[in-house]
Amino acid sequence: MSKLYIVPTPIGNLDDITLRAIRVLQEVDFILAEDTRTSSFLLKHLGIEKRMYSHHKFNEHATVRMVAEAIEAGRTVALISDAGTPGISDPGFLLVRTCVEAGIEVETLPGATALVPALVQSGFPCDRFAFEGFLPQKKGRMKRLEALRDEERSVIFYESPYRVVKCLEQLIEVMGPERRVSVSRELTKKFEQTVRGTLEEVLNHFRTHEPKGEFVIVLAGREKERAARNEEHLEYEA
Repeated sequence: MSKLYIVPTPIGNLDDITLRAIRVLQEVDFILAEDTRTSSFLLKHLGIEKRMYSHHKFNEHATVRMVAEAIEAGRTVALISDAGTPGISDPGFLLVRTCVEAGIEVETLPGATALVPALVQSGFPCDRFAFEGFLPQKKGRMKRLEALRDEERSVIFYESPYRVVKCLEQLIEVMGPERRVSVSRELTKKFEQTVRGTLEEVLNHFRTHEPKGEFVIVLAGREKERAARNEEHLEYEA
């Protein structure tokens, strides 16, 4: 049966791919990849030979209808991104929406994504959280942060190594230096690291240790942060 498969791929460690994902990539008629060169490395590692076409943020508006028509004609298609789950800060949303509107079946496989391990290992409450992805690079960046000032849930951001220090400085400007934060980099890779502390402490760390790799920033929610400090104070007094 023709359909669109959304297939997560490893965010670093190539072993983090499911048996089901491998089977789907083997069986589909063709694969849409954010970067065919990056995905070729993964497919070679898995021993899969399959025709691939580029589907990225610069061409997705022009190609979504063509892909939908191919599926309607009986083809099965898998969409993958460079790493993680397509549609989460990666191309995918427009294609999924087009297929849904056309009545085409969309099946999303569970799998790798950076935000979940970063949140869980932060030590912050993860029963409720807000995922913000990448902040605007310039216009609207501070306005977005100010809107999150009183957010009580843990808040997750993606950030590049070139803007991590600036992002932490801006978080201090809006949230204050004592708000707690957990910053993870290179998740699942050899040099994976998580730095936890106050915004000021973590900022000082990355001012003296050059940021490298892809980053996930988990900010403690305002009320959750206050409650955690109160509990620590009570434990200290006891």
